[in-house]
Amino acid sequence: MYLDNNDFTLWMEKLSKKLSDIGKDLKTVITTGEAFVNDDKLLDNQDLAFLLKVSYRTLQRYRNSGKLRYFLVRHKTFYRMADVKDFIQSYASKKEIVMFNKGIEESKILK
Repeated sequence: MYLDNNDFTLWMEKLSKKLSDIGKDLKTVITTGEAFVNDDKLLDNQDLAFLLKVSYRTLQRYRNSGKLRYFLVRHKTFYRMADVKDFIQSYASKKEIVMFNKGIEESKILK
């Protein structure tokens, strides 16, 4: 396929506009510090392991047993905060629930 200078210039302008739009969207996500899906915060393995004070392997056991709901995006595991709260309420003691809620409040303060 042959592109003359005008076609190439138009193609580059379209590409530049698309990249600018993507950059604006990313900047919005970065400045808010939140990733939302249906107004629900998402956690990855690192976030959840830190929050629950467990290892990645423990999270894997919870996933494999069906106790903790999750989804994958390009081989990366994510958890919805609502699913994590349901998991905590189903399988944790009252003391652990209080500690979990305290951890959430502390993480909001640190941001």
